[in-house]
Amino acid sequence: MMAHTLSRRILYRLFAILVGEERGCGTRNQATREAWLERTLASIPAGSRILDAGAGELQYKRFCSHLQYVSQDFGQYDGQGDGIGLQKGSWDQSRLDIISDITAIPEPDASFDAIMCIEVLEHLPAPVDALRELIRLLKPGGVLILTAPFCSLTHFAPYFFHTGYSRYFYEHWLRALGCQILEVEYNGNFFEYMAQELRRLPWVAEKYSGASLSCSERIALRLLLTALERFSRRDSGSNQLLAFGLHILARKREHA
Repeated sequence: MMAHTLSRRILYRLFAILVGEERGCGTRNQATREAWLERTLASIPAGSRILDAGAGELQYKRFCSHLQYVSQDFGQYDGQGDGIGLQKGSWDQSRLDIISDITAIPEPDASFDAIMCIEVLEHLPAPVDALRELIRLLKPGGVLILTAPFCSLTHFAPYFFHTGYSRYFYEHWLRALGCQILEVEYNGNFFEYMAQELRRLPWVAEKYSGASLSCSERIALRLLLTALERFSRRDSGSNQLLAFGLHILARKREHA
């Protein structure tokens, strides 16, 4: 009995050490996206007027201190939504400059030097209409900065209409709407995405099945995460199969 108890204690201690690392495969989704966004925004000339479309809580205003920043959102999400899927809990949109539908923003044509729309397209019932409106607001030669999931879980419901977008969506519609794509960057890869969802497994199991992982199952999970980290380091293109999302930089053509 004592040996069995000691073995369990050793296993739990080993697991605590293994899972104590908060960084690693599957944890870099947001950090990678925000690093790309910060670099991209820093390249926009100082004094340019930028629209943050679907700005939410203005979390990216901090990257725009050198720009004339204008925020827009529809202002109806309250953090609770319909209670299904992933929700924020609370959501403060009291600092928005413009509250409107994203397909009908009350600004004149060619009002902005740059527009960013970050992790918003999946929440729009008519994303192409939204892109058309953003491009209307963009000056010729102005830049459009987009990110959205390639694949995602239900979040911010009921304002959740698409699980994600491939590069072909952007290539087709941005070109059709008069933009030149300057940059397409994938965020993560197949192994990173699988690791992200495996890290959710204890929470999902508890919430949706009322069960917890055993000690041995948790150690097996950690071993899988270690393997995925190794595979990700050797990755040679699995992002074409699956990724967290895409980062897009496009320019509105000078002439139609």
